[in-house]
Amino acid sequence: MLSATALLAGAQERKSDYVNPIIGTNGMGHTFPGACAPFGIVQLSPDTDTIPQNVDGRYQPDVYAYCAGYQYHDPTIVGFSHTHLSGTGHSDLGDVLIMPITGPIRTNPGTADHPETGYRSRYSHESEHCSPGYYEVELKDYGIKAQLTATQRVGVHQYTFPSNEGQFVLDLGHGIYNYEGKTVWTYLRVVNDTLLTGYRITNGWARQNYTYFAISLSAPIARYGYSDRQRMKYSGFWRKNDIHHNFPDMAGREMVAYFQMPLTDRRLTLRVALSGVSMSGAIANLEAEAAGRSFDEVRRQTAEAWEHELEMIDIEGTRDQKVLFYTSLYHTMINPSVYMDVDGQYRGNDMEIHRADGFTNYTVFSLWDTYRAEHPLLNLLKPKQGRDMAESMVAIQEQSPLGLLPMWFLMANEGWCMSGYHAVPVLADAATKAGLPRSQRILSAMDATATSPWVEGMNDYIEMGYVPYDRCGTSASNTLEYAFDDWTIYYTALKAGNAEMAARYRQRALNYRNVFNPALGLACPKYKNGTWKKDFSPLQTYGEGFIEGNSANYSFHVPHDVQGMIACFGGEKIFVRRLDSLFAVPLDKKYYEDNEDIEEECLMGGYVHGNEPSHHVPYLYAWTSQLWKSQYWLREIMNRMYVNDMDGLHGNDDCGQMSAWYIFSAMGFYPVCPGTDQYVIGAPYVPHCKVTFDNGRVLEIRANGVSDTKRYVKNVKLNGKTLTRRYLTHSELTAGGLLEFEMATKPNRNSQQRELPYSLSAE
Repeated sequence: MLSATALLAGAQERKSDYVNPIIGTNGMGHTFPGACAPFGIVQLSPDTDTIPQNVDGRYQPDVYAYCAGYQYHDPTIVGFSHTHLSGTGHSDLGDVLIMPITGPIRTNPGTADHPETGYRSRYSHESEHCSPGYYEVELKDYGIKAQLTATQRVGVHQYTFPSNEGQFVLDLGHGIYNYEGKTVWTYLRVVNDTLLTGYRITNGWARQNYTYFAISLSAPIARYGYSDRQRMKYSGFWRKNDIHHNFPDMAGREMVAYFQMPLTDRRLTLRVALSGVSMSGAIANLEAEAAGRSFDEVRRQTAEAWEHELEMIDIEGTRDQKVLFYTSLYHTMINPSVYMDVDGQYRGNDMEIHRADGFTNYTVFSLWDTYRAEHPLLNLLKPKQGRDMAESMVAIQEQSPLGLLPMWFLMANEGWCMSGYHAVPVLADAATKAGLPRSQRILSAMDATATSPWVEGMNDYIEMGYVPYDRCGTSASNTLEYAFDDWTIYYTALKAGNAEMAARYRQRALNYRNVFNPALGLACPKYKNGTWKKDFSPLQTYGEGFIEGNSANYSFHVPHDVQGMIACFGGEKIFVRRLDSLFAVPLDKKYYEDNEDIEEECLMGGYVHGNEPSHHVPYLYAWTSQLWKSQYWLREIMNRMYVNDMDGLHGNDDCGQMSAWYIFSAMGFYPVCPGTDQYVIGAPYVPHCKVTFDNGRVLEIRANGVSDTKRYVKNVKLNGKTLTRRYLTHSELTAGGLLEFEMATKPNRNSQQRELPYSLSAE
């Protein structure tokens, strides 16, 4: 069946039994169902088609469905590649694709309509089984049972053939978001009859991605060869050899190799190790993580690793609630990913080889999304990983030719996607919660990024206090995002005792005021001459000065100064009315039908939950007299945006951000302003939750009787004492104890929680 592993009757409950890796986003396959270890760089998964990102420079819209390589509704599997991105709206990777085959050798993938013209195969969801660290499927055209598992750096394949004749294709030209010319070069060496090494270099979202590999085989190779889909015009004097058959030194632009070997028990096991450093690094990774271990041993060890991570939180609830909770927790530990060899070496942003000193180096930083909840969740639950990720970002800045912290970073490359310099709040949050030192090194990295002319509109922003619309099409959202990032620099500098730097960035943190049009009480793009954009539509999601959003959502993007933002709206009454309207009034399709990042399933009225800039918005009622409305809308969002179905995440998970929002909100609090030590209180989604922190202390959260009917919070107690404020602190949570929510069927309009969360204006 296509579901999380069935619970065994009478057996002890395992959290991983509730994880369903098949759950994706809107049927677009933006998450991958394959095998990976926690935070592993190897993410071994089926790819179901080969739609190119562009043809002759023209974008192909259908490729958007293949951001993770897997599309649930496709009838065929092309093969199993080793690198993927989880839940993103843009893509790359799909490196080192392997496909077991029978019959005639074919070195092209064929088509979905006629898979027999290539090496792909039909499959059925009935034969798919997936759980954390494991994927299984039957390739119907070949009668081959494919099983996959992985360590952090090694993918392990086990193929059971219908006879003792084993064959597989190794396609080094395949990739996700592929196009002609993306693969710069590929190399493959047959070291001996059971060991292959090689590399591929691609030019995609990661501009120069070096993927080295080592493949060990459980059966000796009898015959092999290759073809090149982009035959070189110059072949030099290699042509004196029959390089395409049984020649152990192969190279080309889009090389596809095949291997044949006799088997003794119809089974073939492949261990595929990756490295960003070298082929010898890949061999060392293979020997350290998978050598001498059977497929079942690796599968069991990876399953145990996932169970260890997932059991840090224990919840009560319905089966659907548990599936969504533990699947979400699983998603938060896929990316970022470890990006270094077992000896600590890694490829840096300068393309040089470095050695991590005292930290684990990570990659895949989708920071426009993940600074909001993914990184704060890791700083709460996994502080060592949170601290190491922050250290990785500072190393990136020091290696960067432009002196920049990462923005959207993958495989040693800056991807330049989205806006803001959101590594800064990650550093600030890690300093507050995960023990990252507020050193001059950290402050210098922040300052260098926030003053760099390479940041879009930065010179104008520094000079005028806003990004002008005639210089930048996303000027209003850029200004709002920069102002928040500047606040995190102010806060970090203040805590570090750097008064000059704190004063400078405190002033910049108030720049959000410069894009609030007083006539509208909304954020609005402004021209260089100080005039506001004419014919402005606050509902339109493109062309109005905001990136992947509209003014109706982005005007609430001042998490560091909510009280100051309320004043810009014209006071609490208007502010609450705007919030009410955002959630309750449906957004006409004309405002988003041409925006591939916003779909109807992502919307709650006009609130865009499937796109991250609005994730804090339901909690903003905490700064008003109508706190109970947060409690109402949070449950509505969780019920409608998270469904136990193959396309149950209504929006892009974006490397765990949507999932991290769910985990926080299910527990009953959320980091509205990353960088502070505060979590704004909402309302728990499940009746009982027990969190075991890395310090060994346990926090119990009780909300007896909570349900769709009993969703309102009457009273909150921490260790028996009634809370008179609307937030919890990081130290209170990690100290452990009992957090009790008294739930009710009616709103509590006279809450005892009077003290408001942080606002810059109220300091």
